[in-house]
Amino acid sequence: MERTVAAGATGPAPERAPSNEAGRTGRTHDVAGRTRDAVLPDVAGLLDGMPQQRVPVGASAVSSPAPGLAGTGAGVRESAAPRARALALRPWRLLPTPTGTPFTFAYAVVLTVTSLIAAYADPALVHALHQGSSTDVAHLVHTPLTVLLASGLWTAGGILTPYTICFLLVLTALERRIGGARTAVVFLLGHVLATLATEVPVGLAVLAGHLPDSSLHRLDYGVSFGVATSIGALTGLLRPWLRWPVLALFGALLVQDLLGLADPLTNWGHLIALVIGVGLWPLVRRWRAASAP
Repeated sequence: MERTVAAGATGPAPERAPSNEAGRTGRTHDVAGRTRDAVLPDVAGLLDGMPQQRVPVGASAVSSPAPGLAGTGAGVRESAAPRARALALRPWRLLPTPTGTPFTFAYAVVLTVTSLIAAYADPALVHALHQGSSTDVAHLVHTPLTVLLASGLWTAGGILTPYTICFLLVLTALERRIGGARTAVVFLLGHVLATLATEVPVGLAVLAGHLPDSSLHRLDYGVSFGVATSIGALTGLLRPWLRWPVLALFGALLVQDLLGLADPLTNWGHLIALVIGVGLWPLVRRWRAASAP
């Protein structure tokens, strides 16, 4: 799993990921009366946050109207579709940029720095930093805001783990659709709610005597809960033929991990985070509509 934890309890380990494992498990809006002089290819339809190339009405280009958009090409002599297609097929648009997706870009820089620290700093220092950022029950009771934010500044298993790659691709696509501030809200909601959903039961189990006191101080950090929520939220903005396969594939991977019983509590946390993202569909769709030109 992407999250890293160190257990101190007996029985099924509630950790999010062993520290020696890398993570495995990241529309167009038509307004009445508005004309379109260029229609993006299907790829652009998948990446709705990408700028669309348009030819001004009255330019010396002829554009064939899209099906159902009668009269949109009158007075234009040359199609802008090749330019739009070239824009849509630029692969680097899938990655964050300082101007296009500032939130994802800045967050990725932070994760890169902390990953380098974890890889090359003194192990004792790294352990102290991880312990201070851990969202274990003890820290959540005394410094909840600090650890909830700090735990999301680290990646488990290195910068090139699958969850980190998903972070780049999914948050970039989501930010291009709904904006940086709203993407941050989606990510933090999943990170915080899924963390509480997995840590509160640990605290209750300790109080009931089902787990030892050491479970209150386990190591717990990572970005995987926020990424899982972002994936769930993003699927609500995809076209149906892509939405359901992506959701089914990612959900199947999480269920497979859960059935493996390697880390049940963390695996339940990932499923909870995904459900939180799906539950945000109405909200992110309203945000997408509000962000559409």
